[in-house]
Amino acid sequence: MKQLTINLIPKTSWYKNLRSMFSKEEWDVLRRGYYKKANYVCEICGDSGLNQGFTHPIECHEKWDFSEEGVQKLIRLISLCPMCHKCQHPGLAQINGEFEECVKHYMKVNKVSKEESLEDFKNAFKEWREMNKIKWEINIDIISKLDRD
Repeated sequence: MKQLTINLIPKTSWYKNLRSMFSKEEWDVLRRGYYKKANYVCEICGDSGLNQGFTHPIECHEKWDFSEEGVQKLIRLISLCPMCHKCQHPGLAQINGEFEECVKHYMKVNKVSKEESLEDFKNAFKEWREMNKIKWEINIDIISKLDRD
């Protein structure tokens, strides 16, 4: 099983995330708690953005489940290094001219070939196109549990 996966968010859910649902102060408290729990290193690859040329060690990423028809359910928050986080948003990486960096990082973390990496990204975008046909309802019920973990 691959450590680093690709989790694209459908267009109908763009800009609907915890950061936009909470005040800056609430979001900062929540995400910083996760950074501390992760000892300020990536939960996937164990690296830090400081080692990757970034000015910050990690970023907070929302993991969503889309298995229930029409419901996008928050299942957890995860601390990621900036490179693993870029791989979670390959469309944005493409727009920013950083897609090749994502592919290289994906290959390194998962110990796979470039061909296999490109196939995984291709399949993720294919699934994303199907997900875009649905207007997703956001469910963040878990958030009250998250801040008690």
